[in-house]
Amino acid sequence: MSGILNDKVAIVTGSGQGIGFEIAKALAKEGCKVITNNRKPGSSLIAFEDSKLELTTEERKSLESCSGDAKTAADYIKSQGGEATPFFGNVNTPEVAKACIQTAIDTYGRIDILINNAHSAWTGSLTKMTPREWHLIIDAKLNGAFYMVNAALPYMLEQRYGRIMNASSDGWLGLMGKCAYGAACAGIWSFTRSIAQDLEGTGITANAYTPNAKTRSWHSMLAVYRSQGVPVEAIEAGAPESMKYTADQFAPFFAYLASDKAADITGQMFKTGADGQIGIWSDPVVENDIWTDKSRAWTIEELVERVPELLTGSRHRSTIDLH
Repeated sequence: MSGILNDKVAIVTGSGQGIGFEIAKALAKEGCKVITNNRKPGSSLIAFEDSKLELTTEERKSLESCSGDAKTAADYIKSQGGEATPFFGNVNTPEVAKACIQTAIDTYGRIDILINNAHSAWTGSLTKMTPREWHLIIDAKLNGAFYMVNAALPYMLEQRYGRIMNASSDGWLGLMGKCAYGAACAGIWSFTRSIAQDLEGTGITANAYTPNAKTRSWHSMLAVYRSQGVPVEAIEAGAPESMKYTADQFAPFFAYLASDKAADITGQMFKTGADGQIGIWSDPVVENDIWTDKSRAWTIEELVERVPELLTGSRHRSTIDLH
């Protein structure tokens, strides 16, 4: 323990178990007081909304090993000598987000670090997705991040110090069966870049991250594939190495990013892998182009001839498979 976060106060949403729990533990280990959070007491086994999946005994055991809520997370931190307070509530509404921030103010007198790790997930084809399911994911991840930032910002601006970190995902590139999740993750990246610029010179930084680790979502996905007749062994064999380890491998990075040592790091999106990787995503760039005379519009004949040229040699793919 370095004490790099002594006297700092953090909120980590979605920290009852999994990645959020490991981040909360890492912050507390460095002297930070932490508000842990999840929607309600207890923990559902399946990570996906409205799932009616029948679990095998082995699947149930694996998912139970990932269970936890805001209180169990806070209790663990306190058992290790840290300070933590649980807050139950779904931060995808302005009222609950404000109450979560107020808990930090009432309990510890300030809010220095906000890690928007909470999300909701739904897996399935666009042809089966309902408007309700779309909003469950967009509201939980994208709207929830905005509401939390909006509620915390007056306090951070007054003290001229703040660290905001928003969870995106590799799914921001587009992922089959997860169109709403991908849209929310891409929105998080754009939101984070925008607010980093808005907050320049205020002492507040904003960064995003795309974590990969073995979590409840991973075990849930394996159960879904098994129910669809896909061999679990094939999924595990083709999975990234980072999905074979838990998030405690990279959680200390968040303590560093929340500290005074990272005061100049803002507007970035980091890739954090449980196999040891810490990377940084590049800015999207136009990789190829074609031009016409600016004094006139393209003709259909020209486009028919030249658009294939635009795609030649590019990295364009009609689908992106991240499995």
